[in-house]
Amino acid sequence: MDKFVVKGGVPLRGEIATGGAKNSALPALAATLLTDQPVNLQRIPRVRDVRTMQRLLVDIGASADVDGESVRIQVRVVRSPEAPYELVKTMRASSLVLGPLVARAGRARVSLPGGCAIGARPINLHLAGLEQLGAQIQQAHGYVEAVAPQGLRGATIRFERITVTGTEDLMMAAVLARGETVLQNAAREPEVTDLATLLGKMGAKIAGAGTSTIRIEGVEQLHGAEHSIIPDRIEAGTFLVAGAITAGDLTVTGCIPEHNAALINKLQAAGAEVTEVNTSTLRVRALTGLRSADVTTEEYPGFPTDLQAQYMALMTQAEGIAIINETIFENRFMHAQEMARMGANIRLEGHQAIVAGRKELTGAGVIASDLRASASLVLAALVARGETVIDRVYHIDRGYDKIEGKLAAVGAQIRRIE
Repeated sequence: MDKFVVKGGVPLRGEIATGGAKNSALPALAATLLTDQPVNLQRIPRVRDVRTMQRLLVDIGASADVDGESVRIQVRVVRSPEAPYELVKTMRASSLVLGPLVARAGRARVSLPGGCAIGARPINLHLAGLEQLGAQIQQAHGYVEAVAPQGLRGATIRFERITVTGTEDLMMAAVLARGETVLQNAAREPEVTDLATLLGKMGAKIAGAGTSTIRIEGVEQLHGAEHSIIPDRIEAGTFLVAGAITAGDLTVTGCIPEHNAALINKLQAAGAEVTEVNTSTLRVRALTGLRSADVTTEEYPGFPTDLQAQYMALMTQAEGIAIINETIFENRFMHAQEMARMGANIRLEGHQAIVAGRKELTGAGVIASDLRASASLVLAALVARGETVIDRVYHIDRGYDKIEGKLAAVGAQIRRIE
């Protein structure tokens, strides 16, 4: 099992590039199930979750031609409309194939995602929506089985709460349904808009993506297309925090500044200088000492839960007391205990973390519990005195492509060991 060894205390300086968004690539890959023609996708990140999704598509019946960050997928025939547990147990996004499979093949059998380290991710909202579109749903033996032998029909669906994957799943199901589908209280994340853009290139009729109401007029069939995935706003945000926490001077390229507006506002409130160099480049500097700034996670365009752990690492180095409210997941403070091993002063009270800053962190052996917790521990290690060994970094490989290499190129003393 691989580990990271990090020696802290070095300000990061230089340019660091953002890759394609994992959370956009996964639904884009699932969307290839909606047509028998080839779909060419660029800027696909080479991370573990993406490789798992590609293997799943091949298992279903796709041919996949991978050339670096370019992927060509063609699903001429849906040979096996199933996502087996053994294949998708390490990936939370397996439910994204439900909608496309039911829409195209009339049936799907998908392993339930279940809970994970940061809390339960139930797909009841997906299933309720598919039933409103005319699918018959059964759950047994850890699987969801959905059938629609007569095809799907349009409906008005209002989500009880905002769900990104639910919005994406039902949007993909609705593009081949008869009539109009209206999704209300839909997720507004950039990844949802990116998926709608891809589906539009494939011949879908979608209006309102990026707002809370999305309208889809079903079509008989989709065709092939070419599409480039948007930059990963969470990776870009992680690098912005890395520049600030190390008191460095870091330029983050290949990003979309607007997608990180909530984080940028908090970094500036905490005393970091963040400037927009151009439409795809941000520069972060921490010219003076950081100060505490409270944050509450929210659905987009609010502060993303996927940057909460990284921000907590930053607040350990800020003057004062910061209160971090986690409203999306019920168990997303597991990194706090590991930071405490490094000397952080963090008190947990339910969905709230109280961080007393300006604490000198010291190197220690720590264990990553999930993807974003891994990133936060790397950030904490970058400023810790001495050497930190981070175990179970396979978590970070799920969503970051060779993060240790990117950080090392801008001065971090970090290496991977087996």
